[in-house]
Amino acid sequence: MDKPTTELWRPTGPAELELVRRSGWRAWPPRLPDQPIFYPVLNEDYAVKIARDWNVRFDGAGYVTRFRVETAFLDRYPVRQAGGETILELWVPAEELDEFNAHLVGKIEFVHEFR
Repeated sequence: MDKPTTELWRPTGPAELELVRRSGWRAWPPRLPDQPIFYPVLNEDYAVKIARDWNVRFDGAGYVTRFRVETAFLDRYPVRQAGGETILELWVPAEELDEFNAHLVGKIEFVHEFR
């Protein structure tokens, strides 16, 4: 029987997106030393806002990806409200990212581009 999954979104810049592409769209790259947390978000609108308003400003381009993770695995990460009612994200410690990647279901999908 298939395990239940949860759809997540990730706004990203060009460098991270290239590393995801090199993984065959199967994994998130390790965090940089100044990035102790991986932040997937729970809705597309919030991901679009970050990609469009933040990534474009600082990276010249912003992208939105969509992916699925086993729901039971995600139970260890409480949903964090980072602002308004729909500004919801998970905080995955960098040292747990390999395990997080192991619970991805299917490929990471590229869904939006902003310049």
